[in-house]
Amino acid sequence: MRGEPSCPKCGSRVRAPGLFADTWQCGAHGAVHPLQPVLPPSVEALAVVVGRTQVPVWMPWPLPVGWLFTGVTCAGDDRSGGRATAVACSGPAPLGGPGELLLIAEELGVGLGARYAGIEGPDPGPAICTGKPPHAKVLAAGRPTPLWHVEGAPEDRAVFAGEACGLWLWAVVWPQESGLILYDELVLTDLRDAGAEIDLVPCGALSPRLIA
Repeated sequence: MRGEPSCPKCGSRVRAPGLFADTWQCGAHGAVHPLQPVLPPSVEALAVVVGRTQVPVWMPWPLPVGWLFTGVTCAGDDRSGGRATAVACSGPAPLGGPGELLLIAEELGVGLGARYAGIEGPDPGPAICTGKPPHAKVLAAGRPTPLWHVEGAPEDRAVFAGEACGLWLWAVVWPQESGLILYDELVLTDLRDAGAEIDLVPCGALSPRLIA
């Protein structure tokens, strides 16, 4: 687990604002919103991210049967607030065996979703083609939200992306066949609006997908 901020696009160490730059700097990507250290899954960790972020903290709620919350992180600093969030959940895959799901909400250009998707970023870009029917659909904050399959990801995962609340919404699922979970109109809740229900989130072991 990283103990200091890193680049959301590549994971490299970033330089804090200083005399020559008033933004966090990555040697490869220039100004970035720093990715904060991954927090082990707990209600307290969720509360930290929910309290600082400017973007949704998406989680399937209620969680599918047997699924657990397995970690959270965000990109941003105390001055700007969170500009991207990633929530991990794990549980029984639709076709058997373990499955893992990362839900990423982010502003344009942050690049965290593309990094977890394993594709060139920072955004899904032309992969999101509104002229074609969506490949999946979720209910995000009570609104039907279409998602399109993003090409070019590694074969071990399925990647979907769309727009929710005016921001990118990525869903990255392992193994690839577990993408079936998104064909059942998964209900996503922004945990900023969950209130006391956040205390009921069941927690599991930290997902290695968050720190890869």
